[in-house]
Amino acid sequence: MFNSPELPDCFYHEQPVLISPSIPTRNHSLYLSNLDDQNFLRFSIKYLYLFKKSVSSDILKCSLSKVLVHYYPLAGRLRTSKEDDQKLEVDCNGEGAVFAEAFMDITAEQFLEHSRKPNRSWRKLLYRVEAQSFLDIPPLVVQVTNLRCGGMILCTGINHCLCDGIGTSQFLQAWAHITAKPNLDLPILLLPFHTRYVLKPRNPPQVTFTHPSYFKNAPDKDSETLALNHYLQSQRLVPASLTFTTSHILHLKRQCIPSLKCTTFETLASHTWRSWVRSLDLPSALNVKLLFSVNVRKKLIPEMPQGYYGNGFVLGCAQTCVKDLVSSNLHHGIKLVQHAKSSLSDDYVRSMIDLLEDKTVKTDVSVSFVVSQWSRLGLEDLDFGEGKPLHMGPLTSDIYCLFLPVIGDTEAVTVLVSLPESVVGKFEYYMKEDSWDKEANGDGFHVEKNGLM
Repeated sequence: MFNSPELPDCFYHEQPVLISPSIPTRNHSLYLSNLDDQNFLRFSIKYLYLFKKSVSSDILKCSLSKVLVHYYPLAGRLRTSKEDDQKLEVDCNGEGAVFAEAFMDITAEQFLEHSRKPNRSWRKLLYRVEAQSFLDIPPLVVQVTNLRCGGMILCTGINHCLCDGIGTSQFLQAWAHITAKPNLDLPILLLPFHTRYVLKPRNPPQVTFTHPSYFKNAPDKDSETLALNHYLQSQRLVPASLTFTTSHILHLKRQCIPSLKCTTFETLASHTWRSWVRSLDLPSALNVKLLFSVNVRKKLIPEMPQGYYGNGFVLGCAQTCVKDLVSSNLHHGIKLVQHAKSSLSDDYVRSMIDLLEDKTVKTDVSVSFVVSQWSRLGLEDLDFGEGKPLHMGPLTSDIYCLFLPVIGDTEAVTVLVSLPESVVGKFEYYMKEDSWDKEANGDGFHVEKNGLM
């Protein structure tokens, strides 16, 4: 009987196969923008879906080959440019995406019950491609794991240099749309826009703003910053997961309205940042940053084309000293987030793209809390023909914070972040302290209640 968070082994009946576009596609080199090929994004976005009923692997393979006709760069391979070995591009050669099929002796209910948040054993749910470097891993890796109950786990690894969260959702929705009715040969609803030159830097580059999300060469690190980095890198990180219902979010917002109108993201990002800083007991004078992804598709002039699936986000940056963040109420942090968002004009984004033309510029994560929003992308609505998922989330948990969708409640958000094991209890206490309306909600705060979380 399975009764452990550690998953049993996967059994592969066959070696993984390469799925190429069903008809020949254009063979060329795809330019990647400066937003695409940042070192900060040189990893794969790994999604995990749990479905009550499985879909035939043959149908999934066939539909994947069809959708790759449209998203053919995902069937190519990353490489460095011949002109600049620090610049990445995609060799659109149609070589194919990796597709692995496995079996695991477990039911969907057991998976939900005993695996409440990511652990290392989940990694076996996505086939590991043996490669010498990040560039050698195909941009798209898929594993379908069939379960004893007739359900399935679908895991995808999608190279972040090719797609952002909106782009991955667009691709997955297109794949699911074709799969759901395989006999109708349906067209995809939104054609992908491949060209990345809409984000090409100016010549010469014009860096007309300061960009606190980045540093050049080496950041200014005082002893306190170095001590914090050493502490975080030396600790065993474990995931903390809390689900905020509509009532919890409203209770947080009531601390600011009517004097300050704020969105769910602004409120929860500020609250989580503040709780993270408080739990780490940082020196009061230390400058801390909140980095968060902002979609700029509609902020640019002209707006980016419909169907653009490359990286169309930039990092907003709120910053303040520890003392001001933790001693003030939520109002202070929210205003910092709002100011950071409002500064992301067309001119500011163009300046950032030009800044990244200098390959010595790096993302400043030295004393930063990084938030990525997955909860408003439609990722949880994926339906391959046998119903929407029982759970959607990341395959692994890392140091960056994710705002995840909650299945069945479009207004709720699950916050997942990895922390040193010694401070998880404090972090959860601070997260619940200001968002728990005792009179309204009793003891109803959700900790690790969202399926796997």
